[in-house]
Amino acid sequence: MGFVWSLPMSLSAKSILFAALTFAAATTASAADYTNYQAPDNSYERPAAFQWSGAYFGAHGGIASPKLNPFASGRGFAAGVQAGYNFQVGPGIVGAELEGSYLGNNEVRVPNGRLEERFRGAAKAKAGLTFDRTFVYGTAGLTMTKFEGGKGVSGPSGWKQGYLLGAGVEQGFGGGLSAKIEYNYVTTNDVTTYSAGGKSKTDVHDHVIKAGLNYRF
Repeated sequence: MGFVWSLPMSLSAKSILFAALTFAAATTASAADYTNYQAPDNSYERPAAFQWSGAYFGAHGGIASPKLNPFASGRGFAAGVQAGYNFQVGPGIVGAELEGSYLGNNEVRVPNGRLEERFRGAAKAKAGLTFDRTFVYGTAGLTMTKFEGGKGVSGPSGWKQGYLLGAGVEQGFGGGLSAKIEYNYVTTNDVTTYSAGGKSKTDVHDHVIKAGLNYRF
């Protein structure tokens, strides 16, 4: 009887021991898998800020008018090229720009008639703030304008010096390209004209609204 009783007990003990070892091995493997698990990398690299520093060149087109309203009579088409250089320190920018424009038949009123502006060159300083790819700036400088006689008057010979004030906003894109919209107020003092009524001097003012493209290199 003792032999018959001990056999099932021995088999039962072996079964329990085997089950315990199996459970322990499974638990160890699961723990190892958990230890070796690496969470996915969710880190985000912020794109580099747009760089406005350096040289650039471009072209522009717009309207020159003796009145702030760009659709007033006497307006002419303005088109030309520009080149400049910017220095950026943090969000601030200072720069310089040279610009040349053809003004078409923009007419300005003078005593006894109208005078036509044909060409203009400008040397401008620029300063403003950037908001990554957006540059908001003011500009000021000297101008040289070429006049020609118009309706009822003859114009001055050579080029006349003037002054420029303005503001603009420029948006940067990829590949060094940017687009801008700019307003300039230009005044040219003591412009001499001749008519049947004699000689006169006039301070000439006009407004230029233009859009342009620049390429940085």
